[in-house]
Amino acid sequence: MAEKARNYVAIARAYAGAVAAGEIPACKWTIKACERQLEDLKKQKSKEWPYKFDHERASRICRFIEKLPHIKGDWAKDGGRIRLEPWQVFILTAVFGWVHKKTLLRRFRIVYIEVPRKNGKSTFSAGVGIYCACADGEQGAEVYSAATTRDQAKIVWNDAHRMVERSPGLKRHFGVDTAANSISQIGTSSYFKALSAEGNSLDGLNIHCAIVDELHAHRTRKVYDVLETATGARSQPLLWNITTAGSDRSGICYEQRTYLTKILERVTEDETYFGIIYSLDEDDDWTDPAVWAKANPNYGVSVFPDDMERLCAKARQMTSAQANFQTKRLSVWINADQALFNMDAWAKCADPSLRRDDFHGEHCWIGIDLAPQHDFCSKVNLFKRDDDYYCFAKHYLSEGEIEESSNAQFKGWAEDGWITATPGNVNDFDAIEEDLREDSRLFIVCEVPYDHYNGHQFASHMLEEGLPMVDYGATVKNFSEPTKLLEALIKSGKIHHNGDPLLAWMMSNVIGHRDRKDNVFPVKDDHQRGNNMTDGAIALIMALGRAMTGSGARPKNIYEVRGPAFV
Repeated sequence: MAEKARNYVAIARAYAGAVAAGEIPACKWTIKACERQLEDLKKQKSKEWPYKFDHERASRICRFIEKLPHIKGDWAKDGGRIRLEPWQVFILTAVFGWVHKKTLLRRFRIVYIEVPRKNGKSTFSAGVGIYCACADGEQGAEVYSAATTRDQAKIVWNDAHRMVERSPGLKRHFGVDTAANSISQIGTSSYFKALSAEGNSLDGLNIHCAIVDELHAHRTRKVYDVLETATGARSQPLLWNITTAGSDRSGICYEQRTYLTKILERVTEDETYFGIIYSLDEDDDWTDPAVWAKANPNYGVSVFPDDMERLCAKARQMTSAQANFQTKRLSVWINADQALFNMDAWAKCADPSLRRDDFHGEHCWIGIDLAPQHDFCSKVNLFKRDDDYYCFAKHYLSEGEIEESSNAQFKGWAEDGWITATPGNVNDFDAIEEDLREDSRLFIVCEVPYDHYNGHQFASHMLEEGLPMVDYGATVKNFSEPTKLLEALIKSGKIHHNGDPLLAWMMSNVIGHRDRKDNVFPVKDDHQRGNNMTDGAIALIMALGRAMTGSGARPKNIYEVRGPAFV
């Protein structure tokens, strides 16, 4: 007896409803993605809403993929066909079901899916690539499985190639053929290939669909930017990103993740961007099996509890295995290997309404971390009110370094005002000196700790003008106690900042070396790539090192508090 046809739209809606109602374990980002879809389904009734949900298009992609064979494991035995899980049906129907009411072109152009390993993401993505190459109605479709290396690019493509090879009916019906390095449809001059910066030219592409597997592994944004710009000539292109979590918060993957979270939180509006994140909530205990299903939508299907328990036990015993378990099996972003500061707690200390000028006339300690050329210079103003501290950072970098850097976000941070760009190719200390003079007019500057390594001439200039410069050498004695205090302040929520994303990135790059006496010394993570700077964090610790003892502070007189207008 033939199996009854599945109602994919109903499956997807039931899944979204169950997640939103708390009936299926899910983190807040999964819940928000489902709530977005449910809200959009209601919006389509409005004349102002430009999109509609096409049930047939939503279902067609699912029917197509479920006719493809499994090619790995027990499911591949006896020609077993793919059976999509509800979470996969939800994603596919949302991405392919929404169209513009007037043009009938697909709404979503970029997709970001973050999900741990063993949830079938390569098989899932291979089906999308095959569909876009031969069943999406696109003439001359160019579809790529793309990555920075040839081996990574071929993971999804190889799965797709084997699926087509084992599908004679697909070949006949859609006129699809396979060769050593391509899957092609002769009738429409379409093809599906693996693409990497390592082995292919990235010029001259006209992309209909690009499957980017493990986006977190991209060290630079070169490949991603080429793929995105190469879709411009297509009417309904699709950039399909699927990845686990990683550790590089300055990379293109975390940039895309952050953008998605703003969309899901309704901070940013982008109706062409679809995404969903399967992870843990920030307060979840990663060692608790009760929360593992939140991050693994295929828990009990292709993700097995006993395997998770084995890996978790190993991670609990071996610190070196914790990062891998958290990122790859729970999709939890870590900051760096053995990161010193808790970045979730740091994020909770943010208050975007804070303004430096609100502290006019108050005692201020100013940490200065200087660099002559290829590094940041950072200045951190630190204020204390009772037992709470308030910090404001300013970061300087030369225009030449911003332009040449491979860092994914330097240009964006400069445009948003988080980086002060100085002319030329080397840092301009004159700009920092002028800002320090302005600080001395606005605040009671107690002390200005600086690292003498690059700061002798700078300090001499400022001392001549009466600034209380303090040589703050990079020693364990100078850094251990303020670093420990900063850890405690972050944990207790007693340090406040304005949400500076560049300072957050620098804080996330700090790891701590501890000695036998439990002294801790903050350093840059040498295992990360060279431009993972820590300058703002170091400047903050230096300022805190002087402020925690009240050094340089003096009683304020009435003129300093009220200003000359009250004389």
